[in-house]
Amino acid sequence: MLEIRPLGLDSLLEIVPRRFEDERGFFSETYNTEAFSAHGIDLIFVQDNHSYSAAAGTLRGLHYQLPPRAQSKLVRVLRGRVFDVAVDIRKHSSSFGQWVGLELSAEKWNQLLVPAGFAHGFVTLEPETEVIYKVSEPYSAEYDRAIRFDDPQIGIVWPVDRGGLTLSAKDQSAPLLADAPVFEA
Repeated sequence: MLEIRPLGLDSLLEIVPRRFEDERGFFSETYNTEAFSAHGIDLIFVQDNHSYSAAAGTLRGLHYQLPPRAQSKLVRVLRGRVFDVAVDIRKHSSSFGQWVGLELSAEKWNQLLVPAGFAHGFVTLEPETEVIYKVSEPYSAEYDRAIRFDDPQIGIVWPVDRGGLTLSAKDQSAPLLADAPVFEA
């Protein structure tokens, strides 16, 4: 059984799988093709990615891949907490440039479904945070792109002090949305 909550932008969903707990711990089916399909989510995931961030304030993103290697993602936290963000980068969408942010945590056991056509990123809210996510297309350096996490046109309100952020060189030098290739369809 899945609890599914629309997040206000087209096809962006919070998904909370059921947990069965007892004195031993818990069991949870975090992904099932048939269960997702019954809710109209017909994606085929081809790769799992796992990231570990040692420090709170580690920011990864905003990342995406262009067609024909565009990725949908199913993101969840195994340990710790993140503030997870998706930005609509579909040029002709009525919500182009709008974003949604959601806290994902091991405690909440929630997931974020990020459809192709959205840039994705997160910042860790606790040290030693682990995130795992499924993607619908394998990684492709040729189609991999990024947008600045602090683009004023997008206006993401990150719940951390900007001075304490840890970013990769790629994320520090990412272009603004106005200068980045986006989804034309």
